[in-house]
Amino acid sequence: MRSGMFRIGAHTSIAGGVLNAVDEQLEIGGNCGQVFSHSPQVWQDPDIGDDEADEFRSVVGEHDLGPWVIHSSYLVNLCTPKEDLREKSVESMQQEVDAADKLGISYVNVHLGAHTGAGVESGLDNAVSALDELDVLEGVTVLVESDAGSGTKLGDEFEHLAAVLERSEQDLDVCLDTAHMFAAGYDLSTPEAVDDVVAEFDDVVGLEHLECIHLNDSKHACGTNKDEHAHVGDGHIGEDGMRAIVTPRRHERGTK
Repeated sequence: MRSGMFRIGAHTSIAGGVLNAVDEQLEIGGNCGQVFSHSPQVWQDPDIGDDEADEFRSVVGEHDLGPWVIHSSYLVNLCTPKEDLREKSVESMQQEVDAADKLGISYVNVHLGAHTGAGVESGLDNAVSALDELDVLEGVTVLVESDAGSGTKLGDEFEHLAAVLERSEQDLDVCLDTAHMFAAGYDLSTPEAVDDVVAEFDDVVGLEHLECIHLNDSKHACGTNKDEHAHVGDGHIGEDGMRAIVTPRRHERGTK
């Protein structure tokens, strides 16, 4: 909530220039948004020009359109024990943070990645070490995103998120993806279940660290660790669960 207004938007495309993401957001009626700064399937410098960045800032400010999030490349793996992949991941994340600063974007969102056999604790320590190498300028916050937890990927448990926030020297916050949470075993299919998950997140991580929610339904049942999104209300979370997620309620444990 900002300025008394509920903030909800879509992931929009910067194909043809970052301003196209703004135009698309306005066309669909969003008042905030998320972008990739480049193709998420490759290692690539965002390479955003000064004039383009200035115009993005101007139009976003004119329409009170924000906050915005840059979603990092899918190739980034902060938990990896492999030094070459770690170096590429840190470099890529620094480029994303710098692009966010240039564009006036508040958040850079990243998955922790997979420990690939190194073990949970080593993987979490690797992620913290990588994040702590970043030079994150004032006005930009890195968000650690929850994960569905397939294979050796970390971030599927709230305890993983809490550990990274606690161990890191960075001022990190969290993005929760509802489809990922559901696939990881956090039931969100009823208002009561949502209340329980909210309370657990508050106990383990703290609601003060929740800055962004990716609002997705799930094509697969709760606890399957299968990461496939469905349109809101069309998956196993369903309309009742999705409605409860976007409708804050007081519940017995006192959170909202």
